[in-house]
Amino acid sequence: MSSIVSVSTAQPLLSSNDSAVLQALFDAESSPASAVTIDHALPPLPCIPADGNLEALKAREVYAIRQLQHDSSREAIEGVIAELDAVITENPSYPSAHVNRAQALRMLAEGGGHNDGNDGESSLFLPENSDIATRLFADLDQAITLTRPSSPTSPISPLQARILADAHTHRGYLLLKAAKIEPEKRKQGGLVWLQRLESDQLEQMASVDFFSGGRYGNKAAQQLAVQTNPYAKMCGAIVREAMRKEVEGG
Repeated sequence: MSSIVSVSTAQPLLSSNDSAVLQALFDAESSPASAVTIDHALPPLPCIPADGNLEALKAREVYAIRQLQHDSSREAIEGVIAELDAVITENPSYPSAHVNRAQALRMLAEGGGHNDGNDGESSLFLPENSDIATRLFADLDQAITLTRPSSPTSPISPLQARILADAHTHRGYLLLKAAKIEPEKRKQGGLVWLQRLESDQLEQMASVDFFSGGRYGNKAAQQLAVQTNPYAKMCGAIVREAMRKEVEGG
């Protein structure tokens, strides 16, 4: 995409920049990632100055998130979020910390190590988690904004590609999850922008994010972009109906 907008204001219709999805309608292996030029000679992150001590930032970030490998309790998750808060406060243009804080926020909304029997993945959209959900989407939006290339054809670094792939795929997954929630339940949630959108609109937005995630190298996103693309689904329905009629006619 040439311009990433906040999910709260994104339009449900596919943009012209996403028309390349049509080339991959029936071939998930056509690899939209091939359109991205990865240049290993580029600075890892253009949003971090050469003297921005990137390695020190990475070390602080890794130290924080590794704690969750041993303890996924609510208290541990809140501690990790607090550490990432400090990193982002001191270095707001460091996109990877935004991506990892979004993941930690999702874990927090889903109940940490226990979800009391609820569907943890859907709990993010409950009214009581509206603040967490707002922060989560804002983090993913910010990571994309900080990392996106100056134009769709501009070369990017391997780290840029990874962050963009992770952020777009995560956001696409959440939009697709929201699309599957019953409309009435979704409208009772705490995110105002989510209440205004229909399921098919959310699924189209998820498809756009999956396309971008796949374009930057996420293999799962490449598959999901094809599965959720409205044109592919429409054509698939036509084929299934034709096959049904042929079987019944025979």
